[in-house]
Amino acid sequence: MPGLVLVLASASPRRRELLARLGVTPEQILPAEIDETPAKTELPRIYAQRMAREKALAVRSPLAGGEAHVLAGDTVVAVGRRILPKAEDEATARTCLELLSGRRHRVFSSIALAAPDGTMRERVSETQLRFKRLSEEEIRAYLAGGEWHGKAGGYAIQGCAEGLIAWMAGSHSGVIGLPLFETRALLKSAGFAIG
Repeated sequence: MPGLVLVLASASPRRRELLARLGVTPEQILPAEIDETPAKTELPRIYAQRMAREKALAVRSPLAGGEAHVLAGDTVVAVGRRILPKAEDEATARTCLELLSGRRHRVFSSIALAAPDGTMRERVSETQLRFKRLSEEEIRAYLAGGEWHGKAGGYAIQGCAEGLIAWMAGSHSGVIGLPLFETRALLKSAGFAIG
């Protein structure tokens, strides 16, 4: 559908790269600035959905003309009901890796598309993964590489961590940060021309 405008509510270069795989280039990048603190007892899936929705709404409201669709996403790494933080320091990354070592965990990747008329389309992917049992040497080597910085759960599957994943069921692109199957379906349902 010609004339549709897409704004991406994320500064993540990975999300832009993933959108490009669908042949989509957002007209504008406007990162959402919201409080990302989980509510007390909030479940990981619900939290991911709420974050994507709030990011889309936060960016949509400042757009004066209201002529753009706003795409936002959020990725949450969870062990059981526990939401793992984005690792901003090495100690947090180490704690996450030690917790994930040899265990299954889930990654919820939620996307929300706010339309100019105020309607909201939403999708969420759930991926299950299991790290191999990590040795102290493997943890030290991964931490030294720095890929963990700013990543949910302290790892980036698109980097060296992929070699530490023993098993995965679900969306690889969702673990990176934007589930392509769900994103494609969501954009097509809004009228975007995607092959």
